[in-house]
Amino acid sequence: QVQLVESGGGLVQPGGSLRLSCAASGTFFNINAMGWYRQAPGKQRELVAAITSGDVTNYADSVKGRFTISRDSGKNTVYLQMNSLKPEDTAVYYCNVRGGWLNKYDYWGQGTQVTVSS
Repeated sequence: QVQLVESGGGLVQPGGSLRLSCAASGTFFNINAMGWYRQAPGKQRELVAAITSGDVTNYADSVKGRFTISRDSGKNTVYLQMNSLKPEDTAVYYCNVRGGWLNKYDYWGQGTQVTVSS
């Protein structure tokens, strides 16, 4: 059974930093990409950042220069370092793992709340 365990969310003041972690276990397929998505109240889920098995990264324009995604392939873990946080970054952040032939396997974490407020 594939499980994604997220950690690191919380409440932070504007300008502050948080680091999210997501550890994948039970994967029976080759992981092609890991990423973070977020969903704010009343909005659609959107991509924040993703990283491939070849360490190619992709970021939403709104987080470029502030967020950094990285991974530890040996631990099947992906990280999201979030700096210079803004109130508009407030959302539930979800970890995503894709793999297998043509990304036939697609799994999501349960989400972790990030709140940026003074």
